[in-house]
Amino acid sequence: MTNERILTPAEGISADGYITDQDCFSSVRYRTMRADINGCGWIAAYNLRHALGQETGWDEVRQEMDAMHTLRFPGPTLMRVMREYLTKYVPDYRETVGREEAAQAAKDSFAGIFRYQEGHEPHFISFVRQPDGRFRFFNVADGLEDSVMSMEDFAEGHLLHGTVIALTVYDNRNERTDAS
Repeated sequence: MTNERILTPAEGISADGYITDQDCFSSVRYRTMRADINGCGWIAAYNLRHALGQETGWDEVRQEMDAMHTLRFPGPTLMRVMREYLTKYVPDYRETVGREEAAQAAKDSFAGIFRYQEGHEPHFISFVRQPDGRFRFFNVADGLEDSVMSMEDFAEGHLLHGTVIALTVYDNRNERTDAS
């Protein structure tokens, strides 16, 4: 028997309120499973809303997205649910599909979510632009729970397998135009 300490949700939240470590949510259920296994979708949605200054609690986001899944079986957040949730709370988000296209859309954005494969597992992560033009990424992988890098570096190291989808938001300080 190992005496591994169980992490708490509070340990997975940064000082400025972002969820950085999904592993800290093993005591929380999502879609019939522990959220440390399949909680990346609601975590990314919470972090995006937090980046946009929308006040909400992480458990409210988790409960609402969980209820949007009509079938009660294990699994990750479905894209249908993510789209429905974002349409309700972030109606001006844009969806871009394709590795290069998604990376470029993300690079031009203020904040967003990627749906991609980390290793060979489907995964959602969130990101927000920093004042220096790089991006802060949340809940990417062990050792990359809260990291800052260029969008190019992230794409080269992580957007490698499967379909890549970017769900991005542009603000007045970084408005995307058709010429970009």
